[in-house]
Formats: sequence, C-alpha cells, structure tokens
Amino acid sequence: MDSVTKPTKPSSNISDIVSKFAEVCKFRSIGVFSSENPNQFQDQDICNDVKECVDSVCSSKSSWSGDDEILKLFDLMSELKLAYVQLQKAHIPYDYDKIRAADELVFSNLDGMCKVRRAFKEKQFQKSSSLKACLGVLQAESKVQERLLERLKGEAKKKDGEISYLKREMCDLDAKNRMLLKEIKCKKRESIKRLTLSSVDNVIKEVSKGIHDFAKPLIALMKASGWNLDEAANSIQDSVVYSVRSHKKYAFETYISRRMFYGFGSKPCNLDDVLRFKDPVDVLIEDPNCSFAEFCRTKYLLIVHPKIEASFFGNLDQRNFVCSGRHPITPFYQLFVKMARWVWLLQGIAASEPNSEMFIVNRGSQFSDSYMENVEGCKNDMGSLDEQHVRYKVELMVMPGFRIGDKLFKSRVYLSEISNVS
Repeated sequence: MDSVTKPTKPSSNISDIVSKFAEVCKFRSIGVFSSENPNQFQDQDICNDVKECVDSVCSSKSSWSGDDEILKLFDLMSELKLAYVQLQKAHIPYDYDKIRAADELVFSNLDGMCKVRRAFKEKQFQKSSSLKACLGVLQAESKVQERLLERLKGEAKKKDGEISYLKREMCDLDAKNRMLLKEIKCKKRESIKRLTLSSVDNVIKEVSKGIHDFAKPLIALMKASGWNLDEAANSIQDSVVYSVRSHKKYAFETYISRRMFYGFGSKPCNLDDVLRFKDPVDVLIEDPNCSFAEFCRTKYLLIVHPKIEASFFGNLDQRNFVCSGRHPITPFYQLFVKMARWVWLLQGIAASEPNSEMFIVNRGSQFSDSYMENVEGCKNDMGSLDEQHVRYKVELMVMPGFRIGDKLFKSRVYLSEISNVS
C-alpha cells in the first residue's frame, strides 16, 4: 500500500483542505483493491489520517474570520469521516449498494464543504464591499470638507480685503484727527491770546483777590488754634515796620504768594478744562489726575504745613486725602482751589506769549511807581506824597510783577517811610 501524503503546514483555504482530504480518500481506496492482505487494513488507520486533516483545520482556525463557517466545517468533517469509514467497510465484504450510498454521502459532504467555502468568500466579499463603502463615504466627506475649506479660504481672503480697507480708513481718520487736533490747539492758543489781550488785568486782580481771600481763613484758623500771629508774621519776614498792627496780614499774603509762584515758568498749561467750568472744583471731580489737579495738590502741600493743619482740624485726614491723589470738598480746600485756578490761568497766559517773564522786588528797594504798586495805595495818594518829598522803601513784596507781551503789570508791595527830605 502506498504511503499517505500528509500536509506539511495548516491551510487557511477550504478548497486546499478538501483537495488534500480527497487525496487521502483516493490512496486508501486504492489500498483496498490491492493484493495486500485485507486483514492488515484497520479502521483506526483511516481515522488517524482523517484526524490529521481535522487537526490541520484546527491549527488554522486563528486565520479564519467566520465562526459559523468553522463550526459548519467541523460538522462536515465529522460526517465525512464517518462516510469514509462506511465506504471502506462496504468493500469488505464487497457490497455495491453500501459502497454507492457511502460514496454519495462522501460527495454530499464534500459539496457541503464547497458551499461553506463559497459562503466564506461571499462574507469576505461583503466585508470588503463594506470597507469600500466606508472608504467611499470618507472620500465624499473629505470632498465636502475640501469644498468647505475652499469656501472658508475665500471668506478669509474677503475679510483680509475688508481689513485692509478698514486699515486705510483708519489711517485716513488718524490723519484727519491729527489735523483737527492741530486746529483745536490753534483755537486754544487763540482763545488764550484773546484772554491775554482782553482780560490779563482782570486775571491778575483775581489772583491778588484769591490770595487775600485764602489768607483770611488761614489767619482766622491760626488765631483760633492758639498760634501767636506776631511770631508767625515775624517768621515770614522779620523786622518789618508795620504802620498798623492789622497790616501784618500782608506777611501771610506774602507767604502764600511766594509758595504759589514758586517755580512759575513758561511751561504751557492746558487752560481749556479750567475755562470750561465755572467752579474749578468741578475740574478736580471730573479728572482728579489732570495737570491742574496735580498743580493744586503740589501747592496745597507746600503752603499748609502738617503742624498747621493738625492744629486746625485735630488730625491730618485732609492732608492724607490730598496725598492719596484725591481732593476733599471742604470750604477751606475750596477757597484754596479758587485761588489756585487764577494762578494757573496766569501761568498759562504767560506761557502763551513770547518774552513773558515774572519779576520780583527785593526788600529795602526804594519805591518806584514805574513797576511797583502800593498795596495801601487806595488810602494814600502817592503823587501827593512825592510832592511832600517823602521816600518809601519796600518791606514786603506781596505779589510779584509780570511782563506779558508788551505790557507791564506792576508788583504789589508793602511800604514803609524812609525819611523826610528837607
């Protein structure tokens, strides 16, 4: 009997398994009709050969993707094995009917295996079709997204054009704003110039009045707080000859004037905010950090000493409030702000005119009505005094003088008599 050819490795193809199994059947059938001793043929040998084919299928199970097909294939293998055994047995003794029945059963099982193979291939084809369908859907979605991307690119390009147009418009508006700003500055300068030409006399009078009005409550509070006014006046300017005791008020006005005009220069000032409001306190409320507000803050802290304020109010709350960048709405501070407003305007006017300057008169200078004005001039006729050959010297410069443009504004001074000329 010829040797049986065994498969060398598991096969994942049903048709290969079927063909190999058919070869086994063929060799065994040939062995039955050979001249060998029929008693040497055993059913166990047949079962072993068939088992090897089944084991080959089992070993390739991991490469199958259809569990139903595998189960059907195992069932068909078992039936095929039994049909093959029956076919072999039908040869000894030889029984034509049993051989034919067994043969039909064998081919029926082989046909079933072929059907399993076709079903497996159809399922694989369906899976492949499903993957292709998914791929088609993804491709279609990709095309939709590409069209959307192109549309977004178009919109982005359009927006870029709009942005460029708006940038050009913004540049044009900036240029127009710069022109308008120049016009506004010119108008401000013109308004200041008009103020200079028409109202400088009035501004200087208001400065003098503001200093006088602020000195009055300052003196009253010092007196109420127990300060020695004679010593305070002497500390401002010692050895001053006062014609009457009440004239010591001019020492305090001199003190305020010195502090207010300290650092007076030609730096331009923004007068528009101050001119817009009737009450200068409203300027501080609207913008507590403007240049005028900073001017008020600096001058207040310079004029009102901490000891003086503590004696007035019993604390330094108002001073701390001012130091923090705010402005208290108290009667005392309001009087100060009204005075500061006129000094601020005078400084702005002086800065707007070329060749403007402030001049001072030293103590002891002989009085000259060319550039001095006696603070007590309303009570004394300086012309008649000159006729009486009386000379006067300066004891206090209550307010400095100014030269604005071509016009001279006299310094206000407190005088004392020098001697009579015989």
